[in-house]
Amino acid sequence: MLIQIWENVGTFVFCVSGAIAAREKAMDWFGMFVLAFLTGAGGGMIRSVLIGDVPPLFLKDPLTFILAMAGAALALVGAKWWAKFHRIVSFFDAIGIGLFTVAGIRIAQSHGLPWWSCLALGVISATFGGLLRDVLRNQIPLVLRKEIYATACIIGGLALFGLDRLGLHEGVVLGVTTGIIVSIRLLAIRYAIHQSVG
Repeated sequence: MLIQIWENVGTFVFCVSGAIAAREKAMDWFGMFVLAFLTGAGGGMIRSVLIGDVPPLFLKDPLTFILAMAGAALALVGAKWWAKFHRIVSFFDAIGIGLFTVAGIRIAQSHGLPWWSCLALGVISATFGGLLRDVLRNQIPLVLRKEIYATACIIGGLALFGLDRLGLHEGVVLGVTTGIIVSIRLLAIRYAIHQSVG
């Protein structure tokens, strides 16, 4: 139940980020819905395909479409308000990757996969929707730049495995892990911390 809540909240947050990103590119309401949906469903979709859980959840349950419509409506109604905030898309993205990394890892674990596969699927779940969003708005995806993005997911995922070994309550493990990922990402945004290359 907790994982379902984590994924649903994460889906909505990603839908909002996708819709606002579309609004920033002056897309119409349909474009906002499409980006909201792909951002919210993209990571879960590829995870489902990779672990053989097909068809993906959004084809069995209309909730993702409803969340995408709600995200597009929120982005549209609050357009002037969102415009006041710097990097608002990245803010929602930070929350989304925290929630989706945790959900992706737990769902992968439920399929009996080794820890490294679970970590990889957690990162894929968290980043693929944003990748689709950025490609469709003609930008280099955050996950492919020097941003502290996938790195935050990996650190949080490793922390989750460590907290599991301590035998803590599931809610504590999920909450702390999500908080670690979101905090790392937001701090990287706030202080312009980037990964060095070469």
